[in-house]
Amino acid sequence: MPRAVITTPSGATVAIEGTQSEVTALLGLFEQGERKTSSPPEARSTRLAPKSRPTPMGLLAELIGSGFFSTPKELGSVRQALEEQGHFYPVTTLSPLMLRLVRRKELRRLKDGKRWTYVG
Repeated sequence: MPRAVITTPSGATVAIEGTQSEVTALLGLFEQGERKTSSPPEARSTRLAPKSRPTPMGLLAELIGSGFFSTPKELGSVRQALEEQGHFYPVTTLSPLMLRLVRRKELRRLKDGKRWTYVG
């Protein structure tokens, strides 16, 4: 029974046993794969990096920059504005982020009856 032993560029050793046609076919496939993976580095680096997902804090910063907080807004209207953009976050996620923005002095927080409103 024909046998072939292949050593890969990474140092792995592969032993193939089978009929003459099976061994020849597998060796041919191995050589094709070796040619495909040994492309020049320039060809590999042309791939685009995957886009990162927007973070809730980044989305709130965009709202601040667009002038959304020029008038006082309640937390519910902030959530609704993000939903209109296709980003769904519960109020319990947005509340600590809004407080963090207040502490950084990017927003101000005003008491309106029993609710807090945010203005920038």
